[in-house]
Amino acid sequence: MATPIKLEFSAKYDDQHAQEYLLKHQDTLSRRLSHKRDEQLARGALAMAGEPGLVLDLPCGAGRFWPLLAEKPNRIIIGADNSESMLNIAMGAQPAEVVKQVRPLQTSAFDIDLPDNAVDSIFCMRLLHHIGEPAHRMAILKEFQRVTRDSVIVSLWVDGNFKAWKRKRLEEQRRQKSEQDSYRNRFVLPAATVEAEFEQAGFRVQEYLDFIPLYAMWRVYVLRKR
Repeated sequence: MATPIKLEFSAKYDDQHAQEYLLKHQDTLSRRLSHKRDEQLARGALAMAGEPGLVLDLPCGAGRFWPLLAEKPNRIIIGADNSESMLNIAMGAQPAEVVKQVRPLQTSAFDIDLPDNAVDSIFCMRLLHHIGEPAHRMAILKEFQRVTRDSVIVSLWVDGNFKAWKRKRLEEQRRQKSEQDSYRNRFVLPAATVEAEFEQAGFRVQEYLDFIPLYAMWRVYVLRKR
């Protein structure tokens, strides 16, 4: 039996961190505006995916996107996260009418506790930019390909924009100051690389949406299972 993959940063999501994460996207004006733009992109991606009825939100975190996902009244949301603390916070913090549509599931993106073709779509926001190892990304994408019947909506950081260029310069300056590369858990990836990985995992790219074209690193992809 293969050894389960555990990411170094995943252990930090205890009760306190989960509570902080819940409030994170509302604590400043810029973050509130950023959240609104995230919601715009998510709505657009869900429409492109055909407004799927059974959606796996993984990782769901503190349920930030549950109200948006629940805008479709008959949609069932499987709210899944590796962190029990995150699930507990989400189930307690989100509106009761939203939670009625949610089925919580504690599970890992590397080994999803669902059968093949279990959901119409997988909604994966803000995970893959934490995954620097290509083999780890492929393990997740293969699980997504197994579990989804039709589509995947996924966000990550890509190059080819001002923010990515700025971040690369900053990282080079840090390396020059220290021979040892400091621990990182966020990665900018070449768009060509991730798109090739999607194809390799058994998807085709239907469309992508940029947070701010040519400026921001965030990109949302709508993938279709081949």
